[in-house]
Amino acid sequence: MTHNTAPSNSQPVSQNIEQEILWVINGIQYGLVEILIHAGQVVKIESREKIRVSPADYTHKVK
Repeated sequence: MTHNTAPSNSQPVSQNIEQEILWVINGIQYGLVEILIHAGQVVKIESREKIRVSPADYTHKVK
């Protein structure tokens, strides 16, 4: 969901923050990137990666 309701006093996102967000997105194959914004400023970028495992990857058999 996106909204175009940015306050008129918000600062543009810096080039460094844009690059960091893109770096995080490009670094994961499955997962989620969360960007926390406070008072119109990015204050935290968090990522969680999911690792997919196939049955052939199991190293032991369940009895």
